[in-house]
Amino acid sequence: MNRIFKLFAIVLILSISACAPTREVKRVSPDQQFDLSGRWNDTDAKMTADAMIAQVLGEAWLSEYQKENQGKRPVVIVGLIGNRTSEHISAETFIKDIERAFLTDRRIRLVQAGDKREQLRGERADQQDYASPETTKKWGKELGADFIMQGSINSTVDSFNKDKVVNYKINLELTNLETNEIVWIGDKEIKKVISD
Repeated sequence: MNRIFKLFAIVLILSISACAPTREVKRVSPDQQFDLSGRWNDTDAKMTADAMIAQVLGEAWLSEYQKENQGKRPVVIVGLIGNRTSEHISAETFIKDIERAFLTDRRIRLVQAGDKREQLRGERADQQDYASPETTKKWGKELGADFIMQGSINSTVDSFNKDKVVNYKINLELTNLETNEIVWIGDKEIKKVISD
């Protein structure tokens, strides 16, 4: 009986493993678009970054600021981009593209925000105690921002039976830190129809 049970267990294990799906992984170009789940993905982040970059660099706020300030480049800090969707969306995936475009364009200066700025201040504090006097970075030398970019990611979902439409709306705005004047608002909409 014990022998029959062992044989049965072996046959069962072999048949289960034979039915198991096999996974295939292949490398593809980062430019290829895939949308497996219908949720926010890298293609949506890229589309958002491209639209926002074209808008923020192409509108009047930049040339007006430079005209009013003898050609000076504005200093921008990127603040909080709130996710108000039901999905986990990392705004950093498109914000880094926008920041890179600012630096590449060379008409805007960029300063660190949030946690990264606090890390820098922590390092500067450590240097006061542990670095040689000639290499210690001084307090009070940070570049103050002229503008802060903030925004939100929102979505609406409409569904019936197994079909659903998801509309993402990304809004960014640039505010003058001294006057609180909003000088630019950009937006991007992405609509997806998902059918099962």
